[in-house]
Amino acid sequence: MTALAVVVAIPSAQAREADGHRAGSAGIGDAYFPLDGNGGIDVLHYDVRDRYGFGSGRLSGRTTLTVRATHRLTRFNLDFLLGVTAVRVDGAPAAFDRRRGHELRITPAKAVPAGRTIRVEVRYSGHPGDVEYLGESNWLADSREVVTVNEPHMAPWWFPANDHPRDKATIDVRITVPKRRQVVSNGSFVRRVVKGRLATTHWRSVEPMAPYLAFFAAGRFDVRRGSLDGRPYVVAVSRQVPPRLRRSATELMLRSAPLTAWLETQLGDYPFSSTGGLVTSLRPGFALETQTRPVYPAVGASSPQLLVHELAHQWFGDSVSVDRWRDIWLNEGFATFMEQRWVEATGGRSAAEWLSDTYDQLAGEPAFWQLRIADPGPQRVFDQAVYVRGAMTVQALRNRVGEDAFWTILRTWLSSRSGGGGSVEDFRALAASVSGQDLDAFFDTWLVSTTRPARTAANGFTE
Repeated sequence: MTALAVVVAIPSAQAREADGHRAGSAGIGDAYFPLDGNGGIDVLHYDVRDRYGFGSGRLSGRTTLTVRATHRLTRFNLDFLLGVTAVRVDGAPAAFDRRRGHELRITPAKAVPAGRTIRVEVRYSGHPGDVEYLGESNWLADSREVVTVNEPHMAPWWFPANDHPRDKATIDVRITVPKRRQVVSNGSFVRRVVKGRLATTHWRSVEPMAPYLAFFAAGRFDVRRGSLDGRPYVVAVSRQVPPRLRRSATELMLRSAPLTAWLETQLGDYPFSSTGGLVTSLRPGFALETQTRPVYPAVGASSPQLLVHELAHQWFGDSVSVDRWRDIWLNEGFATFMEQRWVEATGGRSAAEWLSDTYDQLAGEPAFWQLRIADPGPQRVFDQAVYVRGAMTVQALRNRVGEDAFWTILRTWLSSRSGGGGSVEDFRALAASVSGQDLDAFFDTWLVSTTRPARTAANGFTE
């Protein structure tokens, strides 16, 4: 049945809305990226089955989403960039069209009652290297390797998603590539099936994740598997990395499990069932906290702070995600602070000294102090000040409320919101409640003000 025939066969949206149904919105309600995510749906699970050709750069596949309707629903959107060939809802053909490139609008043959769980199958193909969204061309590949890694957007280049951290889901990823290539993804390895010249590798993530944190890498890798204190780890380093650097990178990746264990002593129980990391030969220009298995550029053994940062994100950002992208301080400020905490804990400069030194070093940088950390804007969401001034705020809070209250605040935040999310306002309220202090002026000074904080005890300075 053609899409046109399906459109004719189903009642108009206006007719069904008159019966109390309505369309899901094209956006989840984040002012920074108004078309990210979608209203009316809650994705519970993704089953992604993709095939990728290294020579052609073509990706084709089928993703089946398990979706719960959050209200009576005539139609709904998914975020996706490739060409769609067919959509089915609970096995029946559904009409679909494209809205503004990024929005795949789906109209089921029958309206969906509130609370009903449906299965949505989307078939697609295209060249992800040829598409962009909001000026982002995020597909990273060459003739020998591909890795799907970027932030805040990546999923729509390789699977249809409700692409916002507010909607987490479990995911199965099956990637088919030539059998001489390997595939690494999030979570746990399930199986690899070889058929002729192709191999399909299946990875499963049993803990829900935000779509941008899902990834796969395909190429040739040195893979190491093991466990530490009963927790499995998988690390992989691209064989395209020069041999000497590859050995050094492998040495660094093997520190992932011990550093995860150390972070657990600081932050509480690790929120996932596996850990590890992957080093790509491609040049993303950044590392990213892809859930359970961060992805890194080619780095050597002398970069443990980078691992601490990305592994700290497994708590700050992955387990407890931002409610809106303006809340990015809750991800980057805390992960950057944990770098300094690790330096301190291993006999280096204390985090309090780092705060004081950094404050002095940046005294003559007015642009650094002019950014509103609690609302940096979509163009500066990953500005250096979000990381550095964000981490300074965390250490200043530590100085202000004292050790016991500080670590209680962090661990309570992480344990009470594990698997969910939160906002800067939520964190501020928790910090005030746990410490018993009025912290409004403190947080306004560090997160809202566009001037350099005064060096006072009220602002978290110890001297």
